[in-house]
Amino acid sequence: MARPVEIEQVERWAVGGARPGALHRALVGLARFCRGKPLGAFGGLVVLALLLAAAFAEHIAPYDFDAQIPGARLVPPGTEFWFGTDNVSRDIFSRIVFGARVSVTVGFSTVLLAALLAATIGITSGYFRGRYDIVVQRIVDAWQSFPYLVIILSLLAVLGPGMLNTILSLSILTAAATSRVIRSATLSVVEHPYIEAARALGSGHARLMLRHILPNVAPTIVVVATISLGGVILAESALSFLGYGVPPPHPSWGGMLSGSGRTYMYKAPWMAIWPGVAISLVVFGFNMLGDALRDVLDPRLRGRAR
Repeated sequence: MARPVEIEQVERWAVGGARPGALHRALVGLARFCRGKPLGAFGGLVVLALLLAAAFAEHIAPYDFDAQIPGARLVPPGTEFWFGTDNVSRDIFSRIVFGARVSVTVGFSTVLLAALLAATIGITSGYFRGRYDIVVQRIVDAWQSFPYLVIILSLLAVLGPGMLNTILSLSILTAAATSRVIRSATLSVVEHPYIEAARALGSGHARLMLRHILPNVAPTIVVVATISLGGVILAESALSFLGYGVPPPHPSWGGMLSGSGRTYMYKAPWMAIWPGVAISLVVFGFNMLGDALRDVLDPRLRGRAR
């Protein structure tokens, strides 16, 4: 039976005395990840393309997102305008690229705030347990019992539409479900002997949670946050479609589907097709990448894969 290439390389390094560098180890790990998780690798490419489009939108887009091109109203996709133009002579490809910046800003900011809030609730609830855990979990139950869309629309009706208000509303709701997952991971970590040993050596509650529990539940937080990114971007698109998300003139994929996108859907279908493709592709990419990271970071699933 043929021996794995990685084992032969390790033996050659051991015999020759040379040790692989960090870059080489990273490339080998990346190649192994792409070979074992092709859908996860595809999702990673989609996420990378989204981040590059958001960071370098001014250099990628041929026009500004709000620039009106004379004599280019409702031009179908072609060599000059890859995705066509809309009813006010704006380049749809440029608006899709700049819309990636809105999705990245809202998505990552929301997930970061939600992860901080959920980690605080989940770790403290799983660590202290007792009455504190009971009270906190009943609040989380009430938190999750309300329909998400109703709560978001109610909050945005009070706060008003805008990027910051959208981030705050989505992060509050996302933290509820995430805190449950982090609490479950914390309950399994606090039962390990090294937690009791650290407590016997005089470690306080804050040191135990920050130095011993948080690093061990960090993979769970990363996986849940990666999977949540797709849902947050989809929720932001839905809010923009309803008129409660990021207001004009900032281009949002959901906002491009609404309004003129619905009005000219039959006359100029590319106005609705390309924003829908962008939303679907990004959500699929984040879901596949999160699922692959879960298999890689979870020791039980990693052993099952081997």
